[in-house]
Amino acid sequence: MNLLYRLLLVYLTATPTLAQLNESDTTLVQLRASLTGNVQQGNVDVTTVRGKLDFTLSPVRDWVFKSQNSSLYQSFYSTKADNDLFSRNYVYFRPWQRVYPFGIGYVSTNFRRSIDVRYFIGAGSSVQLINSRQHVLKASAGAVYEETRFSASTFNEATYNGSSTIALWRATTWLGGWHYLLDNHLRLYYDAFWQPAFSDGANYRWQFDVGFDFPIWRGLAFNALYTYTHENVVVTQIKADDKILTLGLSYNLRKLHQQ
Repeated sequence: MNLLYRLLLVYLTATPTLAQLNESDTTLVQLRASLTGNVQQGNVDVTTVRGKLDFTLSPVRDWVFKSQNSSLYQSFYSTKADNDLFSRNYVYFRPWQRVYPFGIGYVSTNFRRSIDVRYFIGAGSSVQLINSRQHVLKASAGAVYEETRFSASTFNEATYNGSSTIALWRATTWLGGWHYLLDNHLRLYYDAFWQPAFSDGANYRWQFDVGFDFPIWRGLAFNALYTYTHENVVVTQIKADDKILTLGLSYNLRKLHQQ
């Protein structure tokens, strides 16, 4: 079960934009959408349905709204293993500048980690360390207020035992970028974040992603993405680490502002 969750070998995706949406582009709309699935019966009984919708919208040039949304449902021998939703939303002001502010709001559920609902809201600023046609590197920092409601009340950190809700303030730092290599025949992209709690050094999480796009024909590309996640405070008997590898196809498209 764990291996099947961590290695999703079939992830065919029709995605009308780049593998990572860039809020600094002077673009009216960027969009990526996918719906994939896998059903096996017989010697192995597995059902997997995964959906994704990412977009940026810039109705006026100074403001950009970016939303990244995903869902995952999995069952093994009719036993539910995952039923997750994840929505990440940002508002940016003048993101083409070297330093620009943002507001952030996340909502998520995670059946495997016994998280009924988690949300956090906050603000911060980003800096463009490198921004060229071939190479982009950005960093950001901010603070968020987070509240998580679990379906259990005992944790690997006994400090939190007795309540199914954990609410606190976190610092959040992020680094990410992408590079066009081999005469634009390979696009490497990556990002990582670190979120420690202000009030408890043991309550932190981090994640990193690394992937690539390999163009095939007229905007169609093969892509792969590897994600590693660590959450240091978890419900008792839940593992702190998760890994997932996705492989698939992408199609790239952007709609520019009219001049």
